[in-house]
Amino acid sequence: MSADYDKCFSPAQVRGLTLRNRLIKAATFEGKTPGGVPGEALTRLHRRMGEGGVALTNIGYCAAESDGRIDDNMMYMHEGVRAPLEHLIREVHATGAAVMGQLGHAGTFTKNPLFKGKSPLGPSRAFSPIGLTVGRAISTAMTSAQIKERVGVFGDAARFMKSVGFDAIEVHFGHGYGISQFISPLTNKRKDAYGGTLHNRMRFPLEVLAAVRAAVGDDFPLFGKISMTDGVPGGVTYEDSLEIATLLERGGLDVIICSGGTSSFNPMLLFRGTNIRDGIMRTQKSPFMKLGVKLAGGMLFKDYPYEELFFLEHSRRIRERVSCGVCYVGGAATGASFETLMREGFDFVQLGRALLFDPDLPKNAAGNPGYVNGCSHCNECAVLIEDPDGIRCVERPDNFV
Repeated sequence: MSADYDKCFSPAQVRGLTLRNRLIKAATFEGKTPGGVPGEALTRLHRRMGEGGVALTNIGYCAAESDGRIDDNMMYMHEGVRAPLEHLIREVHATGAAVMGQLGHAGTFTKNPLFKGKSPLGPSRAFSPIGLTVGRAISTAMTSAQIKERVGVFGDAARFMKSVGFDAIEVHFGHGYGISQFISPLTNKRKDAYGGTLHNRMRFPLEVLAAVRAAVGDDFPLFGKISMTDGVPGGVTYEDSLEIATLLERGGLDVIICSGGTSSFNPMLLFRGTNIRDGIMRTQKSPFMKLGVKLAGGMLFKDYPYEELFFLEHSRRIRERVSCGVCYVGGAATGASFETLMREGFDFVQLGRALLFDPDLPKNAAGNPGYVNGCSHCNECAVLIEDPDGIRCVERPDNFV
């Protein structure tokens, strides 16, 4: 076994937090918060991740406010979820794992304001494909006062997350969600200080980061997930991501997570493997959404065959650019991949589907460079977020029972 392989399973520190290895569960909306409340199924899933040996499990989606959710079955940060979150975190801590929450805002994706007769708020007036499902397809451009208010909302949410016992926070800067909508020139058409150049478009994300840091203090670890590219012409490019990472490092981020793609323009860039288009058509309850997928599915859901380490080339460039921690995500499911990533200088590896298939991956791969996960990348787990039982591996449905 090489020193690089051993490094993957050795302890690491992030701003005073000691993690038992370098493997982190990626944030996914698990569909296990009915009515927006963390249920026992969510606790069971994350406790099982801890029992399997992961260093840091990641709860997604932790919306900054009620209107930051896509629907009412997503959780937002408020006193009503304190007790179940504290219970979940205690249960995971008992396994030796730490707990992180992904803090984000849906921005123009949200459907919640529409129930109150309002349009969703974003950087610019624009078409909102998710809003179309409830008959409000146009988002409203935020005023400067509303931007300032939302920055404060992020700070309040981060303060709450620290108070309930989270060990770290992952701020969601990517995938087309609310903060990302300011970063991308596709969705940010503003003419003021928050639009135009990349530095202007990064103003809101950096203000959010500053508010979160002020809320949690200097001794609390902050991760941040970025989209290295939107994956469509006119959007964020891989070149842009080098400057985005640099600015976030200067803003005080401890670890940058190098992802890609957007939920609204090119989601398969992140997933790879079997296209989720047919699965969404099969499971989607909204007739508007089904119609939209039927009409535009071929353009939105492109085919990207799975391959190991599919973001390595571009993530490596960010690793070379910044001095803060860098976490790799994107097709790491073998011992050989873990060894490569450690040799390339990455500090952590985020895993999603591989852990759903084998929650004991950290234990099974430790000391076994020949480990092969076995996930087929069918992506059926990804289309089950609105299923009553939430996400799970269809090949191994009893993993978290």
